[in-house]
Amino acid sequence: MSLLEVDNLRVAFDTEDGRVQAVDGISFSVEKGKTLGIVGESGCGKSVASLTMLGLTRSMNSRIEGRVEFEGRDLLSIPETDLEAIRGNEVSMIFQDPLSSLHPFFKIGHQLSEAVLTHRDVSKGEAAKLAVEMLDLVGIPNAEARSHSYPHEFSGGMRQRVMIAMALINDPKLLIADEPTTALDVTTQAQILGLIDDLQEELGMSMILITHDLGVVAQNADEIAVMYAGQIVERSSVEELFFSPQHPYTWGLLGSIPRIDRSSEEPLIPVTGQPPSLIHPPGGCRFHPRCPYVQEACSTEQPSLETTGGGGTHHSACLLSETERKALWASLEKSPDPASAIAAAELKVARR
Repeated sequence: MSLLEVDNLRVAFDTEDGRVQAVDGISFSVEKGKTLGIVGESGCGKSVASLTMLGLTRSMNSRIEGRVEFEGRDLLSIPETDLEAIRGNEVSMIFQDPLSSLHPFFKIGHQLSEAVLTHRDVSKGEAAKLAVEMLDLVGIPNAEARSHSYPHEFSGGMRQRVMIAMALINDPKLLIADEPTTALDVTTQAQILGLIDDLQEELGMSMILITHDLGVVAQNADEIAVMYAGQIVERSSVEELFFSPQHPYTWGLLGSIPRIDRSSEEPLIPVTGQPPSLIHPPGGCRFHPRCPYVQEACSTEQPSLETTGGGGTHHSACLLSETERKALWASLEKSPDPASAIAAAELKVARR
């Protein structure tokens, strides 16, 4: 059963240069106790979508359409007072930069206690006790003493743990983790992801994990949605996406990740070009100016997200036929070079 249903969400902002269509008609769901990973380059709309779910993009210059239904309530249409009761309580968020998200003038324990007092009818003493318990739960050593420290007295990894404690202190049903490991070293990154995974299992909550790194979601997500230029271009289970990806942009992301089953001397193949302007996006498929496999129709015809494969759970938005996509990916598995893959795939398709 779905805890969250997002249907045709569109978010635009009016600016002096024109209207920025940051999110353009995305749809997905999050099942109870499951994790959805949302992956894509910076500026693709991942964070804007998550902030909109919590009502944090409501402003005079924003234009929001669609439906975000959480347990039967549309978070886009309910009053701000009702949303405040949900935000930080039933739905919580770990923001990208903990140093800018934590208030520099207040001690850590005070900020955690405030999150409790906002949503629960408890005394200040009980809230302070719960704050210390949460700091201990997320692995802050000497939690009682550290609760009296200021954010700048913590390392980056410790501040991220504090943000996790704040997000989980009211036992939310849904956690949105927006780039929870950005700017952390790989050891701390692994610790943070492991901690989130353990706490999710312990508390039985659902999660949306937002990142630009497919490697981050490989072990932590049940389903992955790949975003490009405000749209979802591929959505599937983790296994299907890594073993049988169906979109050229996903191939590019996978090709830019180092692999232990290939020679260290083999070069990584980056996605060429730059993401498009969201004020004046390209016609047709938005990825076509950067796609090595572009066809003539790609510049005029916009592909829809359609079911591919036999399972009915894998969706891709690409004008290449399923036969062509399978042949191309099989060739890319042997050599990450797009030119070699095109030649090999054309030969396979011709033989069929």
